[in-house]
Amino acid sequence: MRLKSFYPIRFYPVLDTELASRLGIGPVAAAAALLEAGAHILQFRHKGFFSRQTYDQAGEMASFCRQAGALFVMNDRADLARLLNAALHVGQDDLSPADARRILGEDAIVGYSTHNEAQIRAAAAEPVDYLALGPIFGTSTKQNPDPVVGLDELRRLRSMTHRPLVAIGGITLANALSVWGAGADSVAVVSDLFPKDGNIRARAEEWMEISA
Repeated sequence: MRLKSFYPIRFYPVLDTELASRLGIGPVAAAAALLEAGAHILQFRHKGFFSRQTYDQAGEMASFCRQAGALFVMNDRADLARLLNAALHVGQDDLSPADARRILGEDAIVGYSTHNEAQIRAAAAEPVDYLALGPIFGTSTKQNPDPVVGLDELRRLRSMTHRPLVAIGGITLANALSVWGAGADSVAVVSDLFPKDGNIRARAEEWMEISA
C-alpha cells in the first residue's frame, strides 16, 4: 500500500520496545491497543539484539496491522521489512535509502530521518516517501539525541521539502497542536503513548480525536 493512500496521517505512533519494557508493558499488547483505537500506522522500533522472539513479536504486529488496514513500519531493518512485507524507516546512520530500495523494491514505502537543514536538502535526492524531522523538543527516548530543532526551525525547514514531513521528539498531547501548526503533516509519538494509568487504548483514542 502506497503512503499516498494514508496521508494525511496526523498521528504516527512509534512503539519503542525498550521503553515498553521499562514500563512493564508487552509490545504486542500495546500494538493491539493502538490499532483498536484506530491508528492507521504503527512503527516497530527495537534497538537491541533482534532475537527470534523479537522477530515473532514483529510478525504478530504486522499481522494485526494487516487486519486493521494499517501500515506496519519496521525501524532500521530492511531485511526484516522485506520478510514481513512492511514499510521501512531508516536513520542517518542506517542503510542508505537507495540501498534499502534495492532490497525492498520500488513499491515499498521508505521513510528517512533528518535533523537539520543540510540533511533535509540532501534528502531531496533520496528515494524516500516521507521525511521525519526532530527532535522537535527534548526527548529521553534516545541515548544521544540530536540537537533540538524547535518550532521556528520546523516552520522554516517545512518549506524546503515537498514530501510529507513527520515531526518527532518530545511530542505530547499538550504540544501537538503547535507542531501541526508549524507545518508538520504528522507527529510521531513515542513516550506519550504510555499514560501513567497504563490505558494505552484510551490515550491513543485521545490522539485520534485531536488529530482528526
